This record gives sequence, structure tokens and C-alpha cells, in this order.
Amino acid sequence: MKKLFPMLMFCCLIFLAACGGSSSSSGEGNDKKELEFWHIDPGDKEKVYEEAVSRFEEKNPDVNVKVRRIPNDSYKQKLSVAMSGGNPPDVFHSWGGGWLNQFVEQDKVMELTSEVDASHFNELALDNGTFDEEIYGLPLGLSIDVVFYNKEIFEEYNLEEPETYEEWMDIIDTLNENDITPIALANSTKWPGAYYLMNFASRIAGPNLFDSAFNREGKGFDDEAYVQAGEYIQEMVEKDAFNEGFNGIPYDEGRGRQLLYSGEAAMMDMTISFLNNVRSEAPEFEEKLDFFLFPTVDGGEGKQTEVGGATGPVWSVSESTENADLATELVKELTSEETAQDYSDRTGSLNAVQGVEPSDDFTKRFYEVAENATHIQMPYDQTLPPELAELHKDTTQAIFGLEMTPEEAADQMEQEAEKTLE
Repeated sequence: MKKLFPMLMFCCLIFLAACGGSSSSSGEGNDKKELEFWHIDPGDKEKVYEEAVSRFEEKNPDVNVKVRRIPNDSYKQKLSVAMSGGNPPDVFHSWGGGWLNQFVEQDKVMELTSEVDASHFNELALDNGTFDEEIYGLPLGLSIDVVFYNKEIFEEYNLEEPETYEEWMDIIDTLNENDITPIALANSTKWPGAYYLMNFASRIAGPNLFDSAFNREGKGFDDEAYVQAGEYIQEMVEKDAFNEGFNGIPYDEGRGRQLLYSGEAAMMDMTISFLNNVRSEAPEFEEKLDFFLFPTVDGGEGKQTEVGGATGPVWSVSESTENADLATELVKELTSEETAQDYSDRTGSLNAVQGVEPSDDFTKRFYEVAENATHIQMPYDQTLPPELAELHKDTTQAIFGLEMTPEEAADQMEQEAEKTLE
């Protein structure tokens, strides 16, 4: 063995020399600079991003982009760990708002203001990645929240799109009488159910309620409208509006969507990303698919033209990237007109690039809703600071589970807001 060891070491050195023996990303020789890019989207969205990456690599032949898709439900935790551990991706997905701002305040996100033509983007969407007048995130997608439904089921039972909460409850009663789950809900990750609280609060008190509570300008998160919103949710739960076990079902696994595809459930309140899911998971179901806007409530100040919305993906660059110029060029490619047009036409999504209109017939209808909207409310959990955002989701899930009264939930939110926002 003593004689063999030097020989083995010599062979290993020869092998390493033959292979280059270096992990440098200087771009010299056969080596390439490498960018790591994280996103959350499957299906056609993922293909759109990959094709944008390919275009970027063609323009930059000395660069290799390592693309990693992480499921939505675990993404926030994984990125937070990578950020705190000092090993984040060069380019990453966010939704803007408070969730991105936490990393901005920690000096972990590169400021892009001087590199960006702000007129390229929808102003509202770009604002969601802008903090203290400096741009940290470039939006590709702009989403809205609607109630999807199965047209065949509605036609079979002579149901019409509801405009009011009372009409919606009549539909729920009819569906329950015919052993059809009225609304599919997958709420273990909490954000799907949060849309109901936001929508009801907006319908009750109008779209300025959240801004007042968030900016501490009078009304708070314990406002009576938030209590009433929770009461509407619990009334729906008690009337069996949702599938059994909804608070334990994760959205990403698709069990909630499968209830619609199979005809077991008739409706789902979801962002328009649902259309992308349909096209990748059950394309034949699209013929049965339609949507309506969240209904109004009796005596409420809100209108159906005040819709929930979101930006996402919003692309940002890590402050610690070793290739800042290249990472910036990648996010520009990921928000180019070509990428935006592909994104809308192939995924049924709205885009946040100015002047790029969808050609897809279904997506055009979403576009018309957004164009005619008198207000677009960004999700609370993407706007609020992380601690308050998590409490918002936790308390809303507890309202759905009948584990907390709406008054208790509102009081907890306001107590935390007083500490976090003031």
C-alpha cells in the first residue's frame, strides 16, 4: 500500500490536469460565467422563462444560466434561508411589496433605477417593486383575482353569474342540494383563503380601507369592516360552501383544482394563474371554464370594478452577485417585449409591460377587466411587513377553521400593526 499511494496520487494529479482542474468562472478557455436563476412557475410559464434565458445566452455566449424552479409553497422559506445564509441566486422571483422590501432593507437586493426605463412598465406594477423612489424589482406579470366556474354545471342547474352575495348564496344552496361542492378551496398555505377576507373587506368598506389601516391614517385592522368580512367567511363555511378539509389541502399539489376538473366542485376564487394550470394539467377543461368578479354585498361601498390583483413574477438581482451587469441584462430579457408577449399569449396571463396586449381570446377578457378596473388591490401578504403578513394569513385561516372569532382576529391584527407599522 505504501508503494501504491504515491502512484495513485500521481495518477490523480495527471487526471486533474487533463480535466483543467479549475472551477473558475472567468470566462477564459472553456469556462463560462454562471448565473443562478430561481423561479416558481411550472408549465408554459416555465417554458417562456427558459426561452428568454436561451435568448440571453445566445447574446452572451460566455454565460451559462442555471435555472431552478422551486414550488410556490416552499419558495419563500428557501429564498429566505439562502438570503440569510449569504448564498442567494443571482436573479430571483418575488412579488414585490413588503416581502421584497424586507430584503431591500437588509441590503440584499441590487438597486436597478439607473438601468431601467420606467416607461417600459405598467406604473402600478412597477411601483410594487419600488421603495423610496428606487427600483429593486422588474415586473413581468400582472394578475387579477376572479371566481372561476364550470359552465356546464351552471347550465345544468340554470345558474347565472352572481352579482351580489345573496345571489351567490342561492347558487351555493342549489349546488349543495345536488351533491356538488360549491367552491373548491386549498388553504393549507393560507394565501388562497386570504383573498376572501380582502375581497369582502373591500366590498364592505371600499378600496381605501386597507390603505387607511396600512398607512395608519384613521381606520385600523380592527375596523368593523374586517370583522364583518370574517363573519361572511364563517357564514359561507357554515353553509358548506367549501370542500371538506380545505384548511389542510395545499394548493400546489392540485387536489383543489382536480375537484373542478372532475366536476365534483363548481367554482374556485383564484388568480388568473389558474388558466395556466388548466392549460398544463387539463387542457380539455378550458371549454367548460368561465369566470365572474367577486360579488358585492348589501349596503357595501365597494364595486365589482374594484378587483384584487398582484404583480408576479417580479425579477430582482441579488446584491451579492459577482456578475451584476449580466444579471441585470438577464432581468431585462425576462421583461422584454418578446418575453411579455409570449407570457400573455401562451400562459393566459396579463403582463406588466406597457403596450403589450394579449392576443389570446381568454386572456383578452382578463385584460378588459384590468383596463376597466377602478382599483386594483395588491395582496395584503405581499404588501405588509413579513410578521404582519404572516399574522394576516394565520388569523384568516383560523377564521375559516372556526377556531377564532372575527373580532379576535381583527384585534390581533391591529395590535401587531400598532407595533409593526407605527
